Amino acid sequence: MDIKENLLNIKSQLPEHVTLIAVSKTKPINDLMEAYNAGQRVFGENKIQEMADKWEKMPKDIQWHMIGHVQRNKVKYMAEFVDLIHGVDSVKLLKEINKQARKHNRAINCLLQIKIAEEDNKFGLTHTDAKSILVSKELSELENIKIVGLMGMATFTDDMAQVKNEFKFLKSKFDEFKIIKSDNCDLKAISMGMSGDYHLAIDCGSNMVRIGSSIFGARNYD
Repeated sequence: MDIKENLLNIKSQLPEHVTLIAVSKTKPINDLMEAYNAGQRVFGENKIQEMADKWEKMPKDIQWHMIGHVQRNKVKYMAEFVDLIHGVDSVKLLKEINKQARKHNRAINCLLQIKIAEEDNKFGLTHTDAKSILVSKELSELENIKIVGLMGMATFTDDMAQVKNEFKFLKSKFDEFKIIKSDNCDLKAISMGMSGDYHLAIDCGSNMVRIGSSIFGARNYD
């Protein structure tokens, strides 16, 4: 598996406005450094401790994205360095991120995760709850976070018509919500699409794709 070749091949297919997140969870630092040396600077992890370990050992010009479900008691381990947290699905989590960001005198960028899939095991806010958060007084008081977009995960299915509908739904909510602007809310990113469906996601309006196995090969779960 040639990580550099895979990466450059994918990048050559992406429109300029689309950010590629190399999903490096479970992968060793050697693999990440191959991608880094090929020019990749944005990496996504789904376990905070693993991400923190890699952050400590790798070059400091990397943007680290937390793409997995976030437990509030783990936020403190990434608050110093995380660039973007994708899976924000509650006001309680936003408050904890704000609290930990304040300790490091920085603002942390966040995406609200909208539940677009039919599967029960997918996390996320309803679109009505997300809108309530965006216009709430509670959000306006959190000075150390910035809501910069939305994230969604489509149903794990071969039915691409269903996936397309879910992506289009998220894009419609993004378009609806992006007129809501404040000091800590300015929606610019829409994170949807993974190795198997990122072309479709981009066609539906995504400007941030999370690609792992197509770059690094199958995940290691030893």
